[in-house]
Amino acid sequence: MFKKILIANRGEIACRVIKTARKMGIKTVAVYSDADRDALHVKMADEAVHIGPPPAAESYIVIDKIMDAVRQTGAEAVHPGYGFLSERAEFAEALDKAGVAFIGPPVGAIEAMGDKITSKKLAAEAGVSTVPGYMGLIADADEAVKIAGEIGYPVMIKASAGGGGKGMRIAWDEKETREGFQSSKNEAKSSFGDDRIFIEKFVTQPRHIEIQVLGDKHGNVIYLGE
Repeated sequence: MFKKILIANRGEIACRVIKTARKMGIKTVAVYSDADRDALHVKMADEAVHIGPPPAAESYIVIDKIMDAVRQTGAEAVHPGYGFLSERAEFAEALDKAGVAFIGPPVGAIEAMGDKITSKKLAAEAGVSTVPGYMGLIADADEAVKIAGEIGYPVMIKASAGGGGKGMRIAWDEKETREGFQSSKNEAKSSFGDDRIFIEKFVTQPRHIEIQVLGDKHGNVIYLGE
């Protein structure tokens, strides 16, 4: 079992990880930006490291800053929470090279599923039914309008690296497509450090069915009946 872990996240996510680690007798390291200097997760952790200014693009998603915090504190593992660097394969690779455990999926799984464009292509190749859309890189708003017209309105504009509803816009016409493309791109760059955008058909009356499946490196797999 690890003696010390670093939580590369903030807020309630980090607090929950800290509470669980404490129950397991594991020391914790929090990271924080200027905006979170007095946040609860900083006070709860055994140690805390400042990683930069308020924007996530200058703090929480800067791999070098998180790696510096890991080295500074001697953390043996990193829990990414969700969002931020949790689905960035290069972050997991950097930890692996440093001999630090990543409490999350292996690099191959992150590369396959952490990026929406890549994961949707893999799903289609596997014969899984997917929402119609354009999976290539979109250069600008003019191309976005052209693609949206070919797909047929309404469309959903999405950030490939997005999560938690960030970087998503519904467009019902050309004007909304132009505006949505640029705002999604800006939000994706700010939140995830990756402004790649794709467009797919917006499903107006969807049913969301989701099954959580957990597996470990020993081949043990379970699903949660929720």
